[in-house]
Amino acid sequence: MLNPATSQVKEWQSPSGPKSQPYGIAVIDGKIWYSEAGVQPNTVVMFDPATEKFQTWPIPSGGGVVRNVSVTKDGNLALALSGVNKIGLVEIAK
Repeated sequence: MLNPATSQVKEWQSPSGPKSQPYGIAVIDGKIWYSEAGVQPNTVVMFDPATEKFQTWPIPSGGGVVRNVSVTKDGNLALALSGVNKIGLVEIAK
């Protein structure tokens, strides 16, 4: 996080650590969503900058490698699970 007024930068480590390989990113309602491609199974991660807390879920099919994510028109998260030839949908509770 960059504070332009002070030039202060803050970073957070992804939940699975240095081998997590974060990939694919989207912002929904101020929360940051991405996948960790370096862990098996791949995970979906949500980071809330307001609380600085992470939440992680394993991808049931394993994911293979999630390279692309997209926000649907109704505010959910679509995943391209290229390593297992599938797509995934994360339904976000509102």
